[in-house]
Amino acid sequence: MKRNVISVFCVVCAVATAGAQTRIGGISQEMLKDIQKEVVSEPVNKALVNAVAANSIDALAKNHQNAGAFDTYFNVETKKQSITDQRSSGRCWMFSGLNVLRSNFTQKHDSVEISFSQAYLFFWDQLEKANLMLQGVVDTGKKPIDDQRVQFFFHHPISDGGTFCGVSDLTEKYGLVPTEVMPESFSSDNTDKARSLIASKLREFGLQLRDMVAKDRKQASIDKAKTRMLAQIYKMLQMTIGEPPQKFVYAFKDKNGKAVGRAKEYTPQSFYQEVVGGPLNGTFIMAMNDPRRPYYKTYEVEYDRHTYDGHNWKYVNLPMDDIEQMAIASLKDGRKLYSSYDVGKFLDRKRGYADTENFDYQSLFGTTFGMNKADRISTFDSGSTHAMTLTAVDLDEKGKARKWKVENSWGASWGQQGCLIMTDRWFREYMFRLVVNKKYVSEKILKAAETEPVMVMPEDPLFLPDE
Repeated sequence: MKRNVISVFCVVCAVATAGAQTRIGGISQEMLKDIQKEVVSEPVNKALVNAVAANSIDALAKNHQNAGAFDTYFNVETKKQSITDQRSSGRCWMFSGLNVLRSNFTQKHDSVEISFSQAYLFFWDQLEKANLMLQGVVDTGKKPIDDQRVQFFFHHPISDGGTFCGVSDLTEKYGLVPTEVMPESFSSDNTDKARSLIASKLREFGLQLRDMVAKDRKQASIDKAKTRMLAQIYKMLQMTIGEPPQKFVYAFKDKNGKAVGRAKEYTPQSFYQEVVGGPLNGTFIMAMNDPRRPYYKTYEVEYDRHTYDGHNWKYVNLPMDDIEQMAIASLKDGRKLYSSYDVGKFLDRKRGYADTENFDYQSLFGTTFGMNKADRISTFDSGSTHAMTLTAVDLDEKGKARKWKVENSWGASWGQQGCLIMTDRWFREYMFRLVVNKKYVSEKILKAAETEPVMVMPEDPLFLPDE
């Protein structure tokens, strides 16, 4: 067949195919009539239509039978501590992680009250993430701009979300300071504007570094340019968050504000050694409940870390029964845990109560919502979005969990005096991540956590940062 005949044939086929796609895949007039017939055959109550149009869906779907008083007693509960407030920021991972660290310290020093500066750690988190982005751009500099990994760095140059591996890497590297030493600033409480400006500057810097790589500039020249770029980011962070202290004088205090012992001079690193006592990395496992994948296997998320020279997020995938057993063992020993959830699902915000029976959307819309946990993850319908500090569990006579309680970071006036109570049926559906000290982990799970990890990509629907 001649070339011109082939070309004409291809054009005709393309047109015919396009028409067929329009007829088959689009909403034709015939299909629209069928849709409208379906609706007419099952008429919707006009009053219901008016109500849904004029009111909150949650207010109309609220299950009245589940809206009364609920049990707030817990037979296994850790020591209460002050509630924090992340305000308009995505730093829940930091608030939850630091809540665990201060709880561990006060468990050994019962008379002491303390809180750690989130602003201090946030400064270093943002600088380290800026370096992670810029170095990632250098590492992938020979790849085309539309390569998936290059796109990842430019699409997400910096964020204030994260996971517990950020707490462990950042505190070990930069230490800790008390809240009084470096309090919150407007921009640490309200991160959007400063973050967007820094992100824009990082994208600009990233293009400059890619140009240097493309021109085969020497590594020393690239490193020098990156250092100048990070100096600009440092200045922007200094102006919006504050200058991190190198030394400070501090005396521990009791709940009444009275000094406990004499004031001492600290560096952030020496203060970290006093309140934490040593490295966090190596003392815990990160567990995940991901029913899409085989259990008792370890997975690692490439570039899901806070520092370029730090640890990727590595987790062992476990059934909920195992996760609950570890959580119960830790709570019984008075140890709070970092945990994360899809907190927006079936949450009664006013009462601070999460239960799968809080709202009856099915009856309201005359349909079903039938996806299971694996289906919801696979389709981006659900995933870990918010970290909170697991503090209590209520057990039945057989030792099984009935409900759970977490310290949230939305202020003391929210929910149950700053806490959230979750039924176990909700916990099993919408809880995803747990960080637990190895002393509460079985030998079987410890062995699984040490196996060679399967590498997964950060674009996976389950690996969005906790915010």
